[in-house]
Amino acid sequence: MIPYGRQSISQADIDAVVEVLKSDFLTQGPAIPRFEASAATYFGASHAVAVNSATAALHAACLALDVGPGDLVWTSPITYVASANCALYCGAEVDFIDIDPRTYCLSVERLAAKLERAEVAGRLPKVVIPVHLAGQSCDMVGIQELSRRYGFRTVEDASHAVGASYRGGPVGDCRFSDIAVFSFHPVKIITTGEGGMALTNDAELARRMELYRTHGVTRDAAEFERPVDGGWHYEQQALGFNYRMTDLAAALGSSQLQRLEQFVAQRRALAARYHELFGNDPLQRPWQHSDTQSSWHLYVIRVDADIHRAAFDGLRKRGIGVNLHYIPVYLQPFYRRRGFEPGLCPGAEAYGREAITLHLYPGLSDAEQEQVVAGVKEVLGCG
Repeated sequence: MIPYGRQSISQADIDAVVEVLKSDFLTQGPAIPRFEASAATYFGASHAVAVNSATAALHAACLALDVGPGDLVWTSPITYVASANCALYCGAEVDFIDIDPRTYCLSVERLAAKLERAEVAGRLPKVVIPVHLAGQSCDMVGIQELSRRYGFRTVEDASHAVGASYRGGPVGDCRFSDIAVFSFHPVKIITTGEGGMALTNDAELARRMELYRTHGVTRDAAEFERPVDGGWHYEQQALGFNYRMTDLAAALGSSQLQRLEQFVAQRRALAARYHELFGNDPLQRPWQHSDTQSSWHLYVIRVDADIHRAAFDGLRKRGIGVNLHYIPVYLQPFYRRRGFEPGLCPGAEAYGREAITLHLYPGLSDAEQEQVVAGVKEVLGCG
């Protein structure tokens, strides 16, 4: 079975992890701030907070923005469930904005229309979480303009978009948002095993996220609220969590970061080759907005809904491990029990009936890519 995604681990990556294993610190050591500093510099943000997953980063971001009971958070339905769950962790409510029919990212047009209705109803969101699907950035300028008009904060779920750019700058520089979140899962652009990161240009938001990732406990004397009893003094100032990244993961991340441009270049070459190999075949290929340079986390095609199931199963039977990114979140049983019904986001539902994720990762060989394309042509009857 050819997997749809796979990590690329070099000897330098292995050496970096072994060096930590031989050191005094496996966690809470110097590898984490080194990784954070390198990432902040690379992506052009003032602060980077490394955590043990992108889910943890999304949760910490919502907490730092004071999301809580009575608040609303809006996001895209075409995402992994974590983009919505993070609001529920805080006791807030979540709702969904339909997707753009070409990029499959959150639609600014639909967002604007929903904000107008919400303003009349007196029920505006506190936070909007646009999701950069498959490596392509959302229209962040349009979202920023709406955030200034309606007063919501913005957290970019950039889990798919490490190494992407938007309007001449790297995704993650937070020019158009309060916080941006990356994922370092093994199928993503770079990996720390499991891991994530939140980037921001706001020092206070960074401080709060750092507090929430470590049980809400600080050892910084400048932040103490009570008289210091002695050198052992520490304070829990919030209800935090154990969201720390290990030094092993951070060392791997620092090493992988040095190859990010290489990884993205390889992914872009594979995407271009898919475009060429598919030619004029009867499927919808990915479309990229002129403002963006995708990092190509995924290559998503769309086929007629009537043959989607047969095509998907046929590819799996041929040893081609395709996937679907994603089923609309609100159609999951958990969200259906919360009152969501089909029909909320017609564009997202149509996408979910037609999308197939093909293989895209640096180690994919020409022969494997040709096998994938041949399989797709065969199940579509155009091979």
